[in-house]
Amino acid sequence: MSKPGGIDELSPPAKWFRSGRRRYVAGIVALVAALVFTLIAVDVVNKGALTLVDADINEWLHARNSPGTTTFFLLISQLHKNLSIAIATMTVCAYLWSKRLRSEMLTFVIAVFGGMLLNVALKLAFARARPHFEDPILTLRTFSFPSGHTMAATVFYGSLCVLVVSRVSNCSLRVAAILMAVLLISLVGFSRMYLGVHYLSDVMAGISEGVGWVALSVLLVGGIQNSS
Repeated sequence: MSKPGGIDELSPPAKWFRSGRRRYVAGIVALVAALVFTLIAVDVVNKGALTLVDADINEWLHARNSPGTTTFFLLISQLHKNLSIAIATMTVCAYLWSKRLRSEMLTFVIAVFGGMLLNVALKLAFARARPHFEDPILTLRTFSFPSGHTMAATVFYGSLCVLVVSRVSNCSLRVAAILMAVLLISLVGFSRMYLGVHYLSDVMAGISEGVGWVALSVLLVGGIQNSS
């Protein structure tokens, strides 16, 4: 028997989350995220108002970088590159497997690794050049839109957040998980802007893409469970 608040205990939110209503919530989240992503993408393709804000923010941040802050954000980016996220994901999946939480593990795998593949496809489809500076902090040859680091952080921390909310009964822990996920995703996104390798619109698109994909992953695994 698990202790109250433990990850193995099925909380009241989990009972609701596992009911048919979760499909409607996940579906709404996926649709809203897709709409937000589409609006951002249309603006970027048409070089709309958001792209002007992009340039202003990048110039402002680049003019105010400092060695200590740069080192910190380089570390944040390094910790959230694809390999780091993949290792962290496999660690979480091993834990979920050991606890026989098969559907949760499957959701995690689809959300994180599927999300990474989706991001690669979208980068190739939009082929947006990265920000350019005469004295860049980083120089990358890959495309810019949407932000891969931000998307990976969103699907990883978003999936962790879904896991905690659905499995933990303690309300404070659930709120803490949500706030921590928002903080870490925002930190990763800001680090990419600060380092001059992404625009604000890249980061916003990465977040909306990631949120939508996590929601779709929940829908997919829920559909598999219902059909079995």
